[in-house]
Amino acid sequence: SNDSLISLLAVHVLHADASSASEMAADAGSSPLQLPCVFSPKSRQYLALCAQDGRLRIWNTDSKTLHQEYVPSAHLSATCTCIAWGPCRTVKEGPQRKKRKSEAVQVEEKPDLLAMGTAAGTVLIYSTAKGALHCTLDGGHSGGVNCVQWHPEDSLLYSGSDDTNIIEWDLQTGKMRSKWKADRAAVTSLCVSHDGKLLLSAGQVIKMWDLDTKEVYRKFTGHSTAVTTLRFATTRPPDSNGLYFLSGAAHDRLLSVWQVRQDGKDKNSVVSFTLTDEPRHIDLVTSNSKEEAVRLSVVCKDGQLHLFEHFLNGPCKKPLSPLCSVQMSDTKDSPVPIPLLAAALGADTRNVLLAYGNHLQPVMERVEINTAERHVCLTRDVQTNLSISMETAVSKVKTPIVSTKSRVLVPGLPGHQAPVKGMSQGSEKRKKDTDTKEMSIAERLAPKGTATLQTDNFAVLLVQGLESNDANILNKVFQTRKEVVIKKTVARLPLPAVLPLVEEVSAVLFVCFLLLKCFYLQLIQLYIQQLPDLVTQLGVLYHMIESRVKMFHKLTKLHGKLYLLMTQVGIIVYRKYLQYFFLSVFFNRPDSAVLEV
Repeated sequence: SNDSLISLLAVHVLHADASSASEMAADAGSSPLQLPCVFSPKSRQYLALCAQDGRLRIWNTDSKTLHQEYVPSAHLSATCTCIAWGPCRTVKEGPQRKKRKSEAVQVEEKPDLLAMGTAAGTVLIYSTAKGALHCTLDGGHSGGVNCVQWHPEDSLLYSGSDDTNIIEWDLQTGKMRSKWKADRAAVTSLCVSHDGKLLLSAGQVIKMWDLDTKEVYRKFTGHSTAVTTLRFATTRPPDSNGLYFLSGAAHDRLLSVWQVRQDGKDKNSVVSFTLTDEPRHIDLVTSNSKEEAVRLSVVCKDGQLHLFEHFLNGPCKKPLSPLCSVQMSDTKDSPVPIPLLAAALGADTRNVLLAYGNHLQPVMERVEINTAERHVCLTRDVQTNLSISMETAVSKVKTPIVSTKSRVLVPGLPGHQAPVKGMSQGSEKRKKDTDTKEMSIAERLAPKGTATLQTDNFAVLLVQGLESNDANILNKVFQTRKEVVIKKTVARLPLPAVLPLVEEVSAVLFVCFLLLKCFYLQLIQLYIQQLPDLVTQLGVLYHMIESRVKMFHKLTKLHGKLYLLMTQVGIIVYRKYLQYFFLSVFFNRPDSAVLEV
């Protein structure tokens, strides 16, 4: 009957929402994926970061322009998870004539190699001097790479992965030199000492390794979540009681400082720095002696910057507060905070190089901060400070050569095909084909059949359905339950299509709950800074998700009652049918008296 059909449909929708609600509750405590953002060593001339589109962009902090851009071949399926600059070195950027002894000058070392760990388990080595991929380190990890760390002197690279292993790579041969199991859990952070003899690794337990023997030197416990940051704070030897390092963990508002003691009594941290949120980017000026203080800048998940300065000389019982906290906001009547992405300390205690805004179009600025004030708020107009111009003379972005016969689908014009312009081969004259016949106007205007979808790309289909208001196309996209497909689709959307999509999703009642959750989180990560009107639209979507979660418990009870009721009704009907069947068999005909019974 219709009632039973409706009840079955309700059960199906409730089960789908129940599984999605349980996944949402499980993911409620997890933070979104951290996007890598690192300044180059020494001169801080470059800022390397990977945005949501999977591309590596290197910005020049002096000219504030895009210096280079690299698109990995699998930038969407194997996203970049971590970045680390290699030591500065002398690089030959092209053929040079041999100079005389009188013309010999001191060669300046510049940052060149950049290591990128991917979710597919490979490590990409990119050369900024060549503007191309230097080499690929693969075949070592069976899980995603979480951290990479360079050796300060030798051409060695260390990588930690979800497969709980640490690999030592030789950059001269491009092959694995050694591999060992670090812990039972995934390796989430690495750090090599300044002399290149010790290696720190961490998941939830911090281990100090002797790089010559690959054996554990010390263990440190104290974090309840995965350690995301490890940095050596001093350059002293470990047998002098003067070697310190700091660590930060996920969902932790403290930075812990550990002392490597000669007697081995170093089970607890000696100093802790208080933060407002989880640490995301750390820059450190190390201490070479007891008389020299450690300078520290920490950018937190909430977009604030905290500056610390402390003399490391034994334990300190009370947690240390920041010397100065820095926030940024825009210049509107109702100020909106601008998130800080990274910060680099200068030679002077007041000079700081800041990167703020978003990862697609960051703004870089050198500021002088008055550390005498505990809280500093900087107001900036991001639109006027934004600099996107890319100089062709400086940029080494390489455009691949494409055949003129190939065609691509443009997301902004769904369903339309646009030819790709290849490299100019010279002036070619168009030749007329004598075999082809010209079509009449009536033949050109005649319909050629029903229009079909020209691509399986969900982003193009979604934009096409929004522009044409086609329910069939929208339902095809909304019925997907693959979280990876949903995230990639939202990431590829053009900006003009975001607000109409939010309105369409808010109007659909029986949309998949998993689609709502992934769609909501992706919009916050990608477009919240670029579309101010998106906040009000997301409020409606958030209330829809919240109402579904609240009604789930009541609907579950109602479903149980309906199931019991339908079971009892079915039993009664079945009994009546049995009675009628047996009586009709005994009397050989359905008599009126039998029917009444």
